[in-house]
Amino acid sequence: MKRLGCLIFCILIASCSNTGRYSQHSDSKPKSISSDIDFRDVKPSYEPYLAASMRPYTVLGKYYKPLKTGKGYAKQGIASWYGQKFHGHLTANGEVYNMFAMSAAHKTLPLPSIVKVTNIENGKIAVVRVNDRGPFHDNRIIDLSYAAAMKIGVLDTGTAKVKVEVLHLDKDGTLTVGNTPTTAPTTLVAGNKSEQLFIQVAALQDETKVQALAQGLQSQYQVSVNTPNENGLFRLHLGPLNDESHAEQLLQQLKQDGYSSAFRIYSQSTLIP
Repeated sequence: MKRLGCLIFCILIASCSNTGRYSQHSDSKPKSISSDIDFRDVKPSYEPYLAASMRPYTVLGKYYKPLKTGKGYAKQGIASWYGQKFHGHLTANGEVYNMFAMSAAHKTLPLPSIVKVTNIENGKIAVVRVNDRGPFHDNRIIDLSYAAAMKIGVLDTGTAKVKVEVLHLDKDGTLTVGNTPTTAPTTLVAGNKSEQLFIQVAALQDETKVQALAQGLQSQYQVSVNTPNENGLFRLHLGPLNDESHAEQLLQQLKQDGYSSAFRIYSQSTLIP
């Protein structure tokens, strides 16, 4: 039993503050960029939290009490990154840290958590898996992997002001982004025909351009997308959306971001996987 307790404790403190078990004294960029570097955003999925990661812990004399859930979490602060020194070592939840994958460390979010990190200075976004503890600096809220930091432009500056929002997926498939209201998925009915609510962003004849735009918007706004083909015209739809309130919120954000011709539409189509 004592050995098990020690093992759990060691896993919990496998974080950015520990220097004794690493071959490098100071962190650094990789000597060469892996061909396996993966900039794809992590897709939210339902996954139980690791029980051991929910326990309070102390690092550098400071006490930390992890949150019971990440649902509703949204905060702004300073992001940093960690790389070569920790590459290949265990993270706080027992996974192996891969600096070329989309992951991150956080002091109190339950493990694992999926978070959307937005660089406030340039608008770039990365969706990462939080599987480690850190950074243990009072003025920082998240430590990004090398790949995630590269994706949103943090490498050159070392730190950046970011917004961190948890993407929380319930068992029933309901997704909550940060502290935005959560509503159960709704199917809208018009007469005898069941229809769903979407927002149309574009209609183009170039399928390649539509697909590229669709993937970008799917990552940026964390919504499903589809591109129905109607007589050679590919329409880009975001959705289906939960309700009118969600649709209006997304529509206003799209217009602020430059998609002034976007509008709501009721339709049926096949989602892009």
